Amino acid sequence: MVRVSSFSTAEAFSALLSPEGRALLDELRDHDPAQELALATRLRRDHPAELVSAALAQARLRQRAAAKFGAEDAARMFFTPNGVEQATRTSVATHRAESFKALGVTSVADLCCGIGGDAIALARAGISVLAVDRDPLTCAVARANAEALGLTDLIEVREADVTEVDTAAYDAVFVDPARRSDKRAAGAARGASSRGGGRIFDPEAYSPPLSWAVATALKAPRAALKIAPGIPHEAIPESADAEWISDGGDVKEAVLWFGTAPGTMRATLLPGPRALVGRGLPDPAVRSVGRYLYEPDGAVIRAHLVAEVAEEVGGGLIDETIAYVTSDELHPTGYASAYEITDQLPFNVKKLKALLREREVGVLTVKKRGSAVEPEELRRKAMPKPFGKRAATVFLTRVAGAPVMLVGAPVR
Repeated sequence: MVRVSSFSTAEAFSALLSPEGRALLDELRDHDPAQELALATRLRRDHPAELVSAALAQARLRQRAAAKFGAEDAARMFFTPNGVEQATRTSVATHRAESFKALGVTSVADLCCGIGGDAIALARAGISVLAVDRDPLTCAVARANAEALGLTDLIEVREADVTEVDTAAYDAVFVDPARRSDKRAAGAARGASSRGGGRIFDPEAYSPPLSWAVATALKAPRAALKIAPGIPHEAIPESADAEWISDGGDVKEAVLWFGTAPGTMRATLLPGPRALVGRGLPDPAVRSVGRYLYEPDGAVIRAHLVAEVAEEVGGGLIDETIAYVTSDELHPTGYASAYEITDQLPFNVKKLKALLREREVGVLTVKKRGSAVEPEELRRKAMPKPFGKRAATVFLTRVAGAPVMLVGAPVR
């Protein structure tokens, strides 16, 4: 595979928007990355080498972006490497836009807009958007995306420091601070979208910091702040309504809403959406493992709403420190996956291997919570080869503080 460079400035990116650049991108829409060397050699006979490299890089980014934006939109949009990684996926952005719309919001100041993923969803919900970022290239990409999707009437892209933007004229504010460090971008001004590097866990290390975002949100009639789902609950302002969002079982983000229901904790599961709202329940009691084990969705766990799931299924915890719920009866719930447990063993690889052979298991899923053992390591040792065609799930966890293995299968 040929190594291709991406554009690094707004001026270089503009070449992709030329008729020649767009024609190249159309030609590369369904290209095979494995054939890039031969393809690049052929294209460079008729086009500038730098433009070919930029077009190939963009085509690869579009293919990566299809998982977040869908193939149709991704094939028309423009991306940067960090933009693809950090942009909100369409399903989540659409949910947030519909939430704004349900609140009666008609205009939003989207601060730290990145390549425009949230601005696009807001505009498609009929909301007028001011999309702000300080990075010139990011603004150029966001502007191109608004044009590519026919949303320029609703999206204004402004290159500016978000801390200097007056949002008083807008019904709501949305802030998506950078939550990654980048030594190469050290000293970059707030509102820029150079979000490479490692994740930042201190909310005050966000760019701009969470305290500034909260102060800005409190000045607006409505506001939403996108934050990392691992934020400590003690860092959440009392004036905020905190929402954790998962999509297809994967936790994607947390959002602090202002001007809604202060103090509320909720988990939203997509697709759906299904929303579980906290009721301030005490921690569930610990009990022995019953016939069924419930694995709460990650958003439910992050929102500290395991007690609500336990009440819904009439169950308790298998250990006071583990977010697995157990009960003797099967109760339908949209907030946890249910498994029927057939065996409970102390942690012992040989015993597990013998049990899997006896049950003729050929497909083994290993999950863990509260265990230092790596699932793949246990799978390799306990089942070096298939013993049959049946499937089983093993939970590596603790019961009453002791390491155990719970064997069962998902309830269909």
